Formats: sequence, structure tokens, C-alpha cells
Amino acid sequence: MQTETLKIIEKRLTGERLTISDGIKLFQDADLLSLGQGADLVRDQMHPEKVVTFVIDRNINYTNVCSCQCKFCAFYCKPEDPNGYILSRDELHAKIEETIDVGGTQLLIQGGLHPDLNLEYFEDLLRDIKAHYSIHIHSFSPPEIWDLANKAKLPIEEVIVRLKNAGLDSIPGGGAEILDDRVRHLISPNKIGWQQWMDVMTEAHQLGMKTTATMMFGHVETFEERILHIVRVREAQDQTGGFTAFIPWSFAPTNTLLGGEGSTGVEYLRTLSIARLMLDNVPNIQASWVTQGAKMAQVALRFGANDFGSTMLEENVVRAAGVQTRVPLQEIIRCIEDAGYQAVQRNTHYELLKVYRKEV
Repeated sequence: MQTETLKIIEKRLTGERLTISDGIKLFQDADLLSLGQGADLVRDQMHPEKVVTFVIDRNINYTNVCSCQCKFCAFYCKPEDPNGYILSRDELHAKIEETIDVGGTQLLIQGGLHPDLNLEYFEDLLRDIKAHYSIHIHSFSPPEIWDLANKAKLPIEEVIVRLKNAGLDSIPGGGAEILDDRVRHLISPNKIGWQQWMDVMTEAHQLGMKTTATMMFGHVETFEERILHIVRVREAQDQTGGFTAFIPWSFAPTNTLLGGEGSTGVEYLRTLSIARLMLDNVPNIQASWVTQGAKMAQVALRFGANDFGSTMLEENVVRAAGVQTRVPLQEIIRCIEDAGYQAVQRNTHYELLKVYRKEV
């Protein structure tokens, strides 16, 4: 078995594309260290410079009210819940100013599918931010954009154009979970299907916008469905080239209707390594300290990841599921340097902004 999996890894190292059956075989039979070594070599091929990047940003949840009510989410409130909120403009401005004051270059604004918030609300929100601040708005996941299109009875393309004209710069990969409708029916039956998620992304790409792709694993999906998710991202990337990064993270079960055990660190590293081996056309793989913690994210830098994600000055969704990780900027830099890389601040498009020199 190990001989077969080593041949698959070698196949990737010589530049050949891995198949769905190759990916499944790696999940089933490859040992962790072989996967890590192979993914690390591929990472070096794609990024020969010895740097690890990160972005300084803030994750702002403009509302916790959501009609979708996914079983894996511990953050949402039902529309009638008295604990529901919508951020005021003053609150939003204060959060943005705090972000800019510490060198932040990106806003990740996301929330639930609030039944009372329409397209005009978000156009006004975007224009307001751009009128007051010079900052990249990397916001609104495909389910949010699809919901706005439904409310407005407009094509997806027109909604994205209107958001872009109002100030939206790029789209995060949230809401992907697993890109398979069997899984989505079980964990998020009220959410858009995988093809609709991908349609939003490919429309954005065709309009010149970049996006990321995510995968939340470790709940009800099979190895085959994880690989299918990765291959669907790869196939879309072949067509558009619009994905800047792939971010796999593990499901956090605490306080959710779905429940379960969640994933171990070993399972996280296996999944991340296989993603790096399979995704020959997506340039960047992010380590997820939000769900795994800084130490595991540091290990991930030798298992295929070349990016440490973001400083995420604020994070509420995963925290609601019982994960309390916080990693200050200096700790991110130390983790990168101790892993043998140079820490470099980037922007949303992976352009390098600041090189951190290691103190001696």
C-alpha cells in the first residue's frame, strides 16, 4: 500500500496531475509523514522563496441573525431571537478604525442571511466604508450574495456588479463547507447547493474579482467527498484562474446541533497535505490557526501551507463553537520564524507589503 501511495506522491512531484482515485488512495493509505514530505516539496516547487505570508485584517460580523440556521453553526440567532443584532454604522466605523490603526489592510465582513437586509442596504454600507476609509473590502460569501439576488429578483452577475461598483473588492470562500449536495443536505439544508456556490465565484472571476475557496471538514463527509470538493475547486480554477488561495479548516462541534467529535491535528495535517498535492493550479494554501491553534498551524507550514492566514483581530463564529484561540501578531511572526521561514505581511492579492527581519 505504501509503495502505491509513494508512487502517487512522486507522480505529483514530477508535474503530473493527480486524479480523484489518487486522492482517495492517499486519504485511505498514505502515512502522515510521507504526505507531509511530499506536500512540503510541492510547496517548495511552487514557492521556492523561504517566506510565509499573512494579512492583517478584521473579521466583522455585521449581524448574527440568519434564516439559514445551519446545523454546524453555533453563532446564528433566529430572526425573532432577542439576542439578534445588526451593527450600527458607529460600531462598524470604530472597528474599522481600530483595524487601520494596527496596520490592517483588509476587512472581512460577513454575517447571516438576515431577512430584512436587502441589496440597497449593502450598497450603501460599502459606499459608506469607501467614503471614509482606504481599505480593501474582502466580504460577503456566496450564500449571502445569492440571498441578495433572490430578494432583488436579479441575476447573480448584476448583483456582483452592483456590489463591486459600490466598493466590494473581492469575495471570501465562506459557505463552501463541502461542495457536495448530499453533505449539504445533511448539515445545511436551507443553504444554496454546491453548484450555486461555484456559480457565484465563477461569475465574480469573470468580472475580474479574485476570491478564495474554503473547505470545512470533519463532520459527515467521506474521504471521497473531500476529494470531490478539492477537484471541483481545481476544475473551476482551470476555467477562471480566480482563486487566490485554498483554506481547509476543521469543524468545531461544541454548541452546534450537528455535534460530533471534530477532527484531530493529524487529520487536519493529512487533509491540508492532500489539498496541496491535488491543487496544482491554486497558488496558496492557508494554515488555519483559528480552529487548530498556532502550534498546529506552525506545523502545517511543513505540510504544504505557505500562508499563515490573517491576524483576525476579531473572530466570532468559531469562538461561538467553543474554540477560543487568539494569536497576536508577534506570535504569528515568531511561529513563522521558528519554522524556518521569513515572515512577510501581504495584502489580499498576495502582494508583499512588509518583510519582518528576525531579531538576533
